Amino acid sequence: MGGYFMWKEFKAFAIKGNMIDLAVAVIIGAAFGAIVKSLVDDIIMPPIGVLLGNVDFGSLFVVLKEGTVAGPYPSPAEAAKVGAVVLRYGQFINTIINFIIIAFSIFIVVKQLARLQKKEEAPAPAPAATPEDIVLLREIRDLLKK
Repeated sequence: MGGYFMWKEFKAFAIKGNMIDLAVAVIIGAAFGAIVKSLVDDIIMPPIGVLLGNVDFGSLFVVLKEGTVAGPYPSPAEAAKVGAVVLRYGQFINTIINFIIIAFSIFIVVKQLARLQKKEEAPAPAPAATPEDIVLLREIRDLLKK
């Protein structure tokens, strides 16, 4: 009997708008993350790499321990194939740039949403209260008409 009520509560919780909004946000966030990753990897990093002398940040690494075959290794993937332990600081730089772009994009979106909500929420100004002396004069006028 208790399981039925728990299921009913869970169902009510899962169907609530907030839960569905969260699911949509997670899916859109994942897609947005893929777009930003492509933006960073394919658009932003190549020119930066060229400006810094044809450096590909994703391929920057430091060998911490040689593998079964001695280095130098052309890429972190090649180093990993032979069992070398590498510190991939270039990939970390790419990840930081991804984060900065995503954080800035979210900041802009939230700021614009807040601005739009302020416009929608601004109620029409209430008509100014009529001063008391005007009210009295109107009453006198009405009495004189009668």
